[in-house]
Amino acid sequence: MLSRSVEVQRDAITLVNELNEGVSEYMRAARYYDNKDIRIEEIEAPEAGEGQVLIDVAWCGICGTDLHEYLDGPIFIPPHGHPHPISGEDAPITIGHEMSGTVAALGEGVTDLEVGQKVVVEPYIIDPQYSTKAEDNYHLTPNMNFIGLGGGGGGLGEKIAVDRRWVHPVDIPLDEAALIEPLAVGHHAYVRSGAKAGDVALIGGAGPIGLLLAAVLKAEGLKVIIFELSKLRRDKATETGVADHALDPNEVDVAEKVRELTDGKGADVGFECSSVDVVLNTILEAVKPTAVVVNVSIWGHQPKVDMHTLVLKEIDLRGTIGYCGDHPATIKLVEEGKIDLKPFITGKIGLEGLIDEGFDTLINRNETAVKILVSPSGKGLE
Repeated sequence: MLSRSVEVQRDAITLVNELNEGVSEYMRAARYYDNKDIRIEEIEAPEAGEGQVLIDVAWCGICGTDLHEYLDGPIFIPPHGHPHPISGEDAPITIGHEMSGTVAALGEGVTDLEVGQKVVVEPYIIDPQYSTKAEDNYHLTPNMNFIGLGGGGGGLGEKIAVDRRWVHPVDIPLDEAALIEPLAVGHHAYVRSGAKAGDVALIGGAGPIGLLLAAVLKAEGLKVIIFELSKLRRDKATETGVADHALDPNEVDVAEKVRELTDGKGADVGFECSSVDVVLNTILEAVKPTAVVVNVSIWGHQPKVDMHTLVLKEIDLRGTIGYCGDHPATIKLVEEGKIDLKPFITGKIGLEGLIDEGFDTLINRNETAVKILVSPSGKGLE
């Protein structure tokens, strides 16, 4: 009688398991369909495949690139009907690439992380035929794209599964950790500039990237001058100590003031962080002859560049995109206390407020905010 009971119990368990097979867990995510068409939807949650890490997303920052996609896109996002050649995905795409979270599960073969560990994602989509070693410039390989733009899930979903290569452990609070990705953008721009301690840097634009770049430059021993129309952002630059001078271009002639602050020489290096024509041209005027100017912005239009000034001053104008091997050094700067990210977080919202509270603020009232973080699950908002 006992053996018959055990047999029935086993049959019941088997039946339940069979019924559960194919039943997927669902989650909320922000999905980009097209220009000005982002929807919060219930979609199937991912699982950790071989060599992958499943992450419970804690926070995801709203990036300027996300705003460009919303207003002017699709740019990086593959339009519907035109799948990305590496990810194979097209719109609708789960967006968000400035993410932090905790390890929820480890795929087969991943043995150097633990469930519950705090991590950030270096959100690259790279053709597997290419090396992902920093010295091989993996960020410049053909068809490169970003997780949360070109496919692969996104940080504006409750969970994401990412190849172990792109997951970096951190030992800082998770809200601050969500700023590691844009901070790495600033770090790579610094590397591209060739600037050194003691140089004077001029930054045009004190948005999130401009401010975080300034934080990197100060941590590396540079003197920083920043110019920006928004009083809140200028104040943030000086209050946090990431800028030695924050100039209002409506109040002063920026180039003249920079020369005054540098004994007539001009800035050693410049960084364009606004995608505004007049800002780039002001930097060209304000840097010294033979200076390096790094364009950090993603432009939504073809800018009018003062090539005459560039030529006559033999200015070296350089581009920069993303990061390449910058995450470890960037994380170290924060973990060692050389950069404090807390002051740059000016808002926290839930996924349901993404457009009305997040995008609308950053598009129409961007002078009132620096970095707005989104909690896809709503945790941390209590």
